Amino acid sequence: MQEHYQELTLTLDEKYVGFIADFVANIFNDTIEIGKGLIIVRSENDPSYIQEAVEALVATLGDTINIDFKLEEKENIDWIKQYQDSIDPIEATKFYIHPSWFDPKEGKINIKIDPALAFGSGHHATTFSCLEVISERIKGDEQVIDVGCGSGILGLACAKLGAEVELCDTDSLSVKSTMENFALNEEHYHKLWKGSADKAEGSYDVVIANIIADVLRFIAPDLKRITKPGGTLILSGILDIKEALVLPSFEALTLIDKKQKDEWITLVYTKETDEQLPE
Repeated sequence: MQEHYQELTLTLDEKYVGFIADFVANIFNDTIEIGKGLIIVRSENDPSYIQEAVEALVATLGDTINIDFKLEEKENIDWIKQYQDSIDPIEATKFYIHPSWFDPKEGKINIKIDPALAFGSGHHATTFSCLEVISERIKGDEQVIDVGCGSGILGLACAKLGAEVELCDTDSLSVKSTMENFALNEEHYHKLWKGSADKAEGSYDVVIANIIADVLRFIAPDLKRITKPGGTLILSGILDIKEALVLPSFEALTLIDKKQKDEWITLVYTKETDEQLPE
C-alpha cells in the first residue's frame, strides 16, 4: 500500500447523488463513498478522468446538474473498511439487497450486491422502481433481457423469480461485475455479452433498459424490435424533465404503467403486435 492516495470529492445536490454515484461506479473499478450531498472517490492512481467523464455526462443532460470537484492528496488509511461500515442493506418489495458482509433476511428474496462495483445496488430510485415492476410482473419462465445491466441486479431479481435471463452492457467492467454477482448469488444467466440490444439474437417476454433518457431514445428501435408481441418493455433512468423527450420514441407501444420516485421516471409498455411498429 502506498503512503498517499488521491481523493476526489464531488459536491452536488442531494437528489442527484445516487445517479451520479452509480455512473462513477460504472467507470471506476474501486470503492466510492456516498455522503449527504457528497461523492468521494479514493485511489492510489490519478482519478481526474472521473471528473472529465462526469462533466461529459452532465453536458449530455443539458448541464442541469451543478457539481463542484475537489482533488486532494491524503495519507493512506483503511478507508475500505470505513466505507463498508457505512453501507446499509435495502428492502425493495419482495427483495432484500445486501452487501456480502451482511446476513440474508428471512422471508425475503435475498440478493447479494457489493456496492460501487458497477451501476445498481438498489439504493438509487431508478433501480428501486425497476425492482418494483419486476416484483409485480415476473411470474417465472419468462425470457428476459436486461440492456445496460450494470451490476446485474435487475437480471438477478428476474432470475430469482424463475425467469431465463440474458444481459448486456457496453462497459466491460459491468459485464465482469454481472458475471461475479451472478456467481456470488449462485444464479445462472442464459447469455451475457459486451454490447447492446442490437446484438440480441432473439425476442423476449420482458425487456428492461435502465439507462439514461438520451440512450433510450437512441436504441429505441432495437428495444422495440426485441420485445415480443404481447411482451413488456420497462424503461428507466429517465429524469422527469426528460420524459417528454423519450415518449415520442415509444409512442407505437401502449403505455400501461408509470412510476415516479424522487425526480426519476420508470415507464412500462406493452407491445400488442408487430404491426404497431412502423416499417
